[in-house]
Amino acid sequence: MGRLRTRAASPVPNVSTPIFLKSAAAPADFPADEGREVAFVGRSNSGKSTALNLIAGVRRLARVSRMPGRTQLINFFEVGAQRRLVDLPGYGFARVADETRDRWRELCEAYLTRRRSLAGVIVTLDIRRGLTDLDAELQRWLELRGIRIGFLLTKTDKLGHAASLNREREIAAQLGPRRDLLRFSALSRLGVPEARRWIDAWLSADPVVNAAEDRVP
Repeated sequence: MGRLRTRAASPVPNVSTPIFLKSAAAPADFPADEGREVAFVGRSNSGKSTALNLIAGVRRLARVSRMPGRTQLINFFEVGAQRRLVDLPGYGFARVADETRDRWRELCEAYLTRRRSLAGVIVTLDIRRGLTDLDAELQRWLELRGIRIGFLLTKTDKLGHAASLNREREIAAQLGPRRDLLRFSALSRLGVPEARRWIDAWLSADPVVNAAEDRVP
């Protein structure tokens, strides 16, 4: 599939307008493992694709579906010379066959384990649900591999201001100290500038822990 050019200018400093690069159904389909990339991952229906679109400043860059579990591929978007944003399939949706769910898991594990160019992962958490067992498992898995993580507490607009602050404190305590954490709203754009700064910094900085051979296989 050819590259799909978008019209809007990128709102992320030092990052070009996103361009669809390719979709991958298997590790062999991944683009060349060069440069730097930031991946988005989260439970199905956590607002992951919506967050990616808003942060990138391009509507419908990542597919948003009312049916959780529809994204079955890893989608790569070019945002500059050897710079990419990556949309991983959502996890935790029960209404898919075990075989399909296992295939998604294997594909995502292969990506997260092997990619030298992976500079960081943004995890979306529905603020109302908090940190689920699957989210906590993902956090531990990423941290064991030395992968930088930023957490977005999505759908903050569904709660009142005081309630969202309380939930933020509760989730922060669950995540542990010194975790990058933001309340995020697609409606009010709360947290969008800060999330863009994460991406800009991660894509621009020299690798910190970013070598595949240093990760647990």
